[in-house]
Amino acid sequence: MNAARRLSIVNDEVHAPTPQRKGGALRIAIATQDMKSLNAHFGSAKRFAVYDVTSDAWNFVEAVAFEDVSDESGKHRAEGEDRITPKVNALKGCHLLFCLAIGGPSAAKLVSAKIHPIKVQQPQSIEDVLSRTQTMLRTAPPPWLRKVLTEAGAAEKKPFEDRTER
Repeated sequence: MNAARRLSIVNDEVHAPTPQRKGGALRIAIATQDMKSLNAHFGSAKRFAVYDVTSDAWNFVEAVAFEDVSDESGKHRAEGEDRITPKVNALKGCHLLFCLAIGGPSAAKLVSAKIHPIKVQQPQSIEDVLSRTQTMLRTAPPPWLRKVLTEAGAAEKKPFEDRTER
């Protein structure tokens, strides 16, 4: 079985399996091999860096690590192996997942878990991903992000037409 290992920053002596999301924050996961860049396909990612992001700040929540990952061909090493479900389960509570590539069945499992996958064309630093997410939150978010924010309870309560770009 491909169990996830979690590394979290704990601010007190009580440790919950998944740290509580701060009110109004968007929880995002970033597929990474090195904890510095978005540089992995969903299935081959050894780690996911998880952050809570608001329009003016971001906070590291945890790193979720996997030892047994798929190669980037999308094929499993042995027939019947499921490396996707443990990843989806480990990321529950996240709203967005940024990755370089993701297959249709994996994307469907994420969407079923209310995690919106976002494919990025080229590797980029985690800081760039976080900064761009903040920019989307500060300006008029696209419709798909407004829906995610509403479901997450992180959206402003005024109608979209009343929002002004800053």
